[in-house]
Amino acid sequence: MLAQFPVRSIARRCAKRSAAALRTIEDMPMPANEMPATTGDADLLRETERARLRALVAGHPGDAKEFHAPDFQLITPIGAALSRDEYIGAIASGQLKYLTWQPADIAVRLYEGAAVLRYQAQLEVVFGGHRIPRGEYWHTDLYEIREGRWMVVWSQATAIS
Repeated sequence: MLAQFPVRSIARRCAKRSAAALRTIEDMPMPANEMPATTGDADLLRETERARLRALVAGHPGDAKEFHAPDFQLITPIGAALSRDEYIGAIASGQLKYLTWQPADIAVRLYEGAAVLRYQAQLEVVFGGHRIPRGEYWHTDLYEIREGRWMVVWSQATAIS
């Protein structure tokens, strides 16, 4: 249990052995631009992400494009980098078809003008005519406020083996 871990006594012992001054975890400042995520802010971001996923699964490229910043980039589970136009274009052409995308709980870290979302999801997709069986993936998305609303800028998916 973290609360029982003797952080301060270890820090004192290490400080005596080292010329560098050590600080305990409790003394470390929070980043100046990190803001506490209010329930409303976090819920809005979660709903925005869920709406983006619904548009992608429905195969509505026009609707999906509205959630993606012009400079959006996706890093796929195989390491390929796709721009917004490449990603949305693959959906529009049928090259990429999401059959299911079911996110679990979405964690939100909110910063001034930006937010990071992370969650696990079950995905099933057809890519280039090849059905990829349902699998578990980690998703990390960076959102920024653009044009007065939250838009996803970067997205990365990692397969869970």
